Amino acid sequence: MERYLVRYGEIFLKSDPVRRKWEQVLANEIRERMPGVAVRTGRGRIWLDGPVDREALSRVFGVVSFSPTVPCFLEDLDRAVPEYVTAHFGGAEQGTFAVRVKRVGNHSFSSQEKAASLGALIGSAHPGLRVDLSNPDITLHVEIRDERCYLYHEIFPGPGGLPPGTQGTLVALVSGGIDSPVAAYMMMKRGCRILPLMVALDGYLDETAVTRAEAVIERLRPYQPDIALHVLHDGYLLRAKEVLRQAGQERYTCVLCKRRMYRLAGMYATEHGALGIVTGEALGQVASQTLDNLRALDEAASLPVYRPLIGFDKEEIITIARRIGTFATSITPATGCQAVPSMPTTKAKLELVHTFEAAVEGEPVTGS
Repeated sequence: MERYLVRYGEIFLKSDPVRRKWEQVLANEIRERMPGVAVRTGRGRIWLDGPVDREALSRVFGVVSFSPTVPCFLEDLDRAVPEYVTAHFGGAEQGTFAVRVKRVGNHSFSSQEKAASLGALIGSAHPGLRVDLSNPDITLHVEIRDERCYLYHEIFPGPGGLPPGTQGTLVALVSGGIDSPVAAYMMMKRGCRILPLMVALDGYLDETAVTRAEAVIERLRPYQPDIALHVLHDGYLLRAKEVLRQAGQERYTCVLCKRRMYRLAGMYATEHGALGIVTGEALGQVASQTLDNLRALDEAASLPVYRPLIGFDKEEIITIARRIGTFATSITPATGCQAVPSMPTTKAKLELVHTFEAAVEGEPVTGS
């Protein structure tokens, strides 16, 4: 039977009650992803027995890394270590190796002493191998926990972060572009469950944009299996555009549009018990994302607005998008918003915004 050792990070730093609670949340998340695997917790580790899906495990937030292990009892360790090296590195007759030992519990030896004695056993069994603690070709890890030992040489990375849902639920405004799915991912990593919401602007956004947004959200499903895009069809911008045209102020289009999105996201969040809104805005990236305009947008929000990308440049965002698998989908062809003016305002004046909104008032909203 396969046995895996799973490591977590920040959870370990929490108070005992919080640590135990979050450890169980993480263990339960793994159980849901891999029903055929036995999951148990124990003193800073999670142990898995059964057919582990490495790809699925590498997408569970809270998991820092994991390793397939071979267990043995402490009394059998001196025999098990040379056998492990023969089984896994039998073809390595030349080269360098190191032994790294970690201990939990009370023992008559230190970690360094045990590493040295195990290294000597390996050297005797494999004379062609020599010790190199700085840059070895082979590294054998031995974790000793009281009277049980676990041998491993592979360490697979997880996404890190906090276990899913431990920080509550947020609504993520998504467009299908590069930034918004990255913003959603980053809040997922901080323990938030994400409800993706797209506001489809009647008359200015067609189904190609909706289709792309749905495809992008699907790329996030490995990180949150129950994720699903909700689309709101909204005709507000049709009326707003006409009011702004008559006033000769079409440059305010994006500000009014985004304020409308914030209000709709706030209502949707309240309906679903979410505690805030996530957006993909980065400071100065486009005209609507200046400090003046972001202030005007925040005034329309009924809940806190979280912008995890606010200090990122575009290349940094693209790097994350590539890593999490959303980038290629985000750049597939789709018709962009046709309402964007040629010269959008970068310094929105709230008194003007209020005047325009009073003229527009609300249009009916339908969900799908």
